[in-house]
Amino acid sequence: MTLWIGLSGGIGSGKSTAASCFAALGVPILNADDISRQLTAPQGLALPAIQKQCGKNLFLADGSLDRQQLRNWVFANSHNRILLENILHPLIWQGLQQAKQQTSSNQHYGIIEIPLLAEKPEFQQLVQRILIIEAPVDICIQRVQQRSGLDETTIRAIMTQQTDSNSRKAIADDIIINDGGWQELNRKVIQQHHFYQALTPS
Repeated sequence: MTLWIGLSGGIGSGKSTAASCFAALGVPILNADDISRQLTAPQGLALPAIQKQCGKNLFLADGSLDRQQLRNWVFANSHNRILLENILHPLIWQGLQQAKQQTSSNQHYGIIEIPLLAEKPEFQQLVQRILIIEAPVDICIQRVQQRSGLDETTIRAIMTQQTDSNSRKAIADDIIINDGGWQELNRKVIQQHHFYQALTPS
């Protein structure tokens, strides 16, 4: 039976890079954001409900979702964000559950990357352990600026919508401090990999 580890962290913490390090070790990786993108892609299962409940003005002329308009709409007020989450999150949960069932049971463990694992406790039901990636705020901001070009004010606004570091640590079974470069993070992931393997002997 596969042990499932929930991987999470704040914006810029390096959780996706950590997931890539685990993947390089042959660990199966599931990603909540990937499923969200599938749900909102052209012909995606979530589109009819989004159009009905959130408005046709969030869509382009060809019927696809206007992602920039959607981001603006979500950040306009918390009610909009909650409305969208109420549509997407049950579908994401189902998608992750199905993906787990389709993963070979011969695997020692698997990783599910879930950005909102602390904010949405229902997703914690999908995993047996939680690994949190943490990094100092200034480093997180710098990483996001380099990656996406967003200004610091926008990044801090996103951070305020996420749970705080202490709340993430409170749900963690394991924590990796990612305050260095890629090689240092990879070394820590390899250590964690050996630990998880020891928890799930074949």
